[in-house]
Amino acid sequence: MTIRSKFSRLGTDHAPGQEVRQQADDAEGSLRGDVIEGRPVDFSHGDVDAFAPAPGSFEAFSAGVAAGGRQAYTEYRGDLATREGVAGRLSAFTGTAIDGRDGMIITPGTQGALFLAVASTVARGDRVAIVQPDYFANRKLVEFLEGAILPVRLDYLAGRDRAGLDLDALESAFKAGAKVFLFSNPNNPVGVVYSAAEIGAIVRLASHHGVTVIVDQLYSRLLYSGVRYTHLLAQDVDAERVVTIMGPSKTESLSGYRLGVAFGAREIISRMEKLQAIVSLRAGGYAQAVLRTWFNEPEGWLDQRIRAHEAIRDDLLTVFGTCAGVGIRPSEAGSYIFPSLPKLAVSGPEFVRILRRQAGVIVTPGTEFGPFSQDCVRLNFSQDHGAAVAACRRLTTLVDRYRV
Repeated sequence: MTIRSKFSRLGTDHAPGQEVRQQADDAEGSLRGDVIEGRPVDFSHGDVDAFAPAPGSFEAFSAGVAAGGRQAYTEYRGDLATREGVAGRLSAFTGTAIDGRDGMIITPGTQGALFLAVASTVARGDRVAIVQPDYFANRKLVEFLEGAILPVRLDYLAGRDRAGLDLDALESAFKAGAKVFLFSNPNNPVGVVYSAAEIGAIVRLASHHGVTVIVDQLYSRLLYSGVRYTHLLAQDVDAERVVTIMGPSKTESLSGYRLGVAFGAREIISRMEKLQAIVSLRAGGYAQAVLRTWFNEPEGWLDQRIRAHEAIRDDLLTVFGTCAGVGIRPSEAGSYIFPSLPKLAVSGPEFVRILRRQAGVIVTPGTEFGPFSQDCVRLNFSQDHGAAVAACRRLTTLVDRYRV
């Protein structure tokens, strides 16, 4: 594989939050109909104006600045006292002991943790089992590292008591030689949570076949009413074959500080530190201090944030429920919905452009998350409530306008 071909696979034209997508001129050939007026809404990422960063974050950052060089130039894997404090709180959250000294690294965002974890476990030709649909970067990272993808289907519309992972396909991927299994829980883009039975099956299969598991648990705090969460690392699994990724960027709206945390297998964490030392040195030293506020928010703050997101989700589901032919599953966690649209007279990418130009609505095309999702779009509904509902009404109006 040439350098040119490697980078061609990283196409960012439709990556969530990619500003060039919002600015580029679009071909007029497929566009028709009147513009629908309304407040523009960018569903490609959460709105930190609508949901402000967790209380105390800026004060913690300022304290980091005031600490000067002591805070700016931490260990490559992050300030030890901060790591140990986070490890204690994450141990309570996950129900398992986490080693903040040797089993944790602070990274520049969870995206940084994901890159380091995959690059520390996947070499050229290695087979990697990846869920589809799942987070858009998973596939691109494995392809860039010249690994071989073994897809595992997530049939999320099939039921309500489980995420819908095809466990037979997962077992087949492991038998076919997968070294690594990479997935997000709650799932991004669908927002479903893996059942205890599914997590148990993943643990059993991975343990039997000696597979390393990388699990992105970014939204595991933002759980909706009645949803139960099973932490993989807390199960009967070889901890030296599991890396868990979390961070405060989404639920806590701290994305601007670029903070992520990976914990688990000490040998893999050590590799990740060596790689971070030559890629970015460390997570921003001053910003690391913000992690002292994580899981330390004021009493009731998280519950209020969950209720606000659940209310927006419910109203968006109502809007989509009025649009014939839309397939959708209520998200159980996080801030994503992933509707499949009825057959339209234009392609998926064309409809995404039409939405932006005719309705001021930006979404991420489903093809970013897997080849089985050509008719889907992803919406991050961590937005102003009224604006999000109005934008979804414009979206469904255009679905009706362009449906076959």
